[in-house]
Order: sequence, then C-alpha cells, then structure tokens
Amino acid sequence: MPTYPFDAQIPRETDVATGLPIGPGVADPAPATRPKRVVLDGRFCRLEPLDQVRHGDQLFAASTPADAANRFLYLFEEPPQNRVEFQVWLDNAALSTDPLFFAVIDKRTGRVEGRQTLMRIDPPNRVIEIGSIYWGPAIARTEVTTEANFLFAKYAFDALGYRRFEWKCNALNAPSRAAAERLGFTYEGHFRRAVVIKGRIRDTTWYSMISEEWPGIKRAYEGWLSPDNFDPQGRQKKRLADFMPHGD
Repeated sequence: MPTYPFDAQIPRETDVATGLPIGPGVADPAPATRPKRVVLDGRFCRLEPLDQVRHGDQLFAASTPADAANRFLYLFEEPPQNRVEFQVWLDNAALSTDPLFFAVIDKRTGRVEGRQTLMRIDPPNRVIEIGSIYWGPAIARTEVTTEANFLFAKYAFDALGYRRFEWKCNALNAPSRAAAERLGFTYEGHFRRAVVIKGRIRDTTWYSMISEEWPGIKRAYEGWLSPDNFDPQGRQKKRLADFMPHGD
C-alpha cells in the first residue's frame, strides 16, 4: 500500500468491531461560532468590518496603484476602473456574510490600505478560510499584513472555536504561496484544474493551520510582534520563521 506525506500524522483509533483504523471521536460536537462584524485591533493594524461609506475612498485609492493589473491578476475581481464601478463592488462586498469582508487599516497612518475576508465558513466542521486578500503597496510584505493574518487566526481559533484555518491560492501565484508558508501555514496539496476564473483554468494550492498547532504558532506571532523584536528604526531583529516551532 502506498504511503502519503501525512499518513503518520493522521489521528486514529481502532474500531472495536472491525479492527480497522478510524478517526478519534469529537469531544465537543457543537459547531463553531460564525464570525461577526467586530473590530480586531492590533499593534500595527486594525481590521474593521468593511463599510462602503467610511472605507470606500481610501480602499479605492489603495486598489488603484500603477501596478494594479499585477496585484489583481490572481484575484477573482478585475482592478477597479473608476470610483463609480468600484462602488458597485463595494456595496455588494459590504453586505456579504460569506465572504465576510474586513478593511485593513495601517495604524501608523490611519488609512485603509487593503482588505481581506473570512470565507468558506463551515461552523459544523469548524473550518474557516482567510481569502479574497488584497494588501496594497503601502502594507504588502510589512508587519501590518503579518499581524492582519494573526488577528484573523487568533479570532478564528481563540474566540470562535474553529479547528482548521485555511489559505488557498492560484498555484501560479508564487508570492501568495511564499506568504502562506512564511505565515505558518502547512502545505497540503495541489488541486489540479480546480476552478475557472476570468475564463482561465486554475490549479489551486492548499495550505492550513490546525488547532493542535495553533498554541505554538500563536507564541511565534506574539514573539515576532513584540516591541523587543524591533530596533529603534522599526526593523525586525528576528524573522517570524525564527520563532516558529519548526522555523528555519
């Protein structure tokens, strides 16, 4: 029988009647709580439920940089062409409950510089995903986006009771794949010909972190985000990977 990368990690018990391996029972079968429109506040960023009036102008500005075509290439949406067109998208996004949109605010400037969602929300199975991520040029690859992911993960695991937090992306989106791995997600697999987006076939790469891993990952984020980890110029002293339970 072939073996697979996660075989040794699969939790199992033995079925008394058949002697075959089965998964362990669920101690608490109650569903997780659905996410709400709450503010998630951190040191570098604040996540606010998307509001089409309060956030509209700044999010439009963040979504229309000179390289918008590159930044939107792997997203479901096209780059907004004008403020009126963007308002239509914004009105729909603000009303959506799955995906549930949040504005990403850079606390250094107080400006909205991106958005992200909690999506594919599955309370009975306690599974939730971060997705539809647009982090604009002012915050991309900064402590703001690292903390933005941490705030979602902390909310999902600690406040809402989810067991699995997912990240999925276009398999050709190398920056997104690198971000997932840097942020502590585990690569799980490659789904071939998974969906059609913008008239093109997309293979999807799957990542996750699970509740058993979360305490160690949480400590890593807290260590990285600590003021002690930054010099007077705001530069990190140690990478997030250096704090991870298996960082290298």
